[in-house]
Amino acid sequence: MPVMPPQTNTFPTLEIFWGLALLACCVIIHAAGLALLLQHIKPAAASNRLGAVRGAALLVKIACTLVCLHLLEITLWAGFYQWRDCFADMQTALYFSGTTYTTIGFGDIVLPPGWWLLGPIEGLTGILMCGLSTGTFFAVILNIHKQLQPPPPDTTA
Repeated sequence: MPVMPPQTNTFPTLEIFWGLALLACCVIIHAAGLALLLQHIKPAAASNRLGAVRGAALLVKIACTLVCLHLLEITLWAGFYQWRDCFADMQTALYFSGTTYTTIGFGDIVLPPGWWLLGPIEGLTGILMCGLSTGTFFAVILNIHKQLQPPPPDTTA
């Protein structure tokens, strides 16, 4: 039987504050990581010599980098949970954070009372960051596709 939240008349200001602070940190991590990634891959993505193998290797590099950014953000949330004594150990905090951030949410582990609102905030953060990653991935693929297209015929003659 699920545990019901204690009946209080207080607004969860502290939970919202920490949730938004962690969200802001995730946006900063993601934005900085994407800026560095795009700067690093710009020469390869703009190359006209980007064949199937090099293109696939570039996409693997991008995917791995994006996953690493998400894992860093999951670890940030888990570190907060450990700092606030929400879980007995870091492994549990990482497991909870990973399933929440990715919105899998098995429900076998839950936050203690007083921190329940962080779960939905972390899930929304994960959705936003995954959307940002997906948009970046799509933009790079679109750029590569444009580079591979033959130039339009000259119609000025």
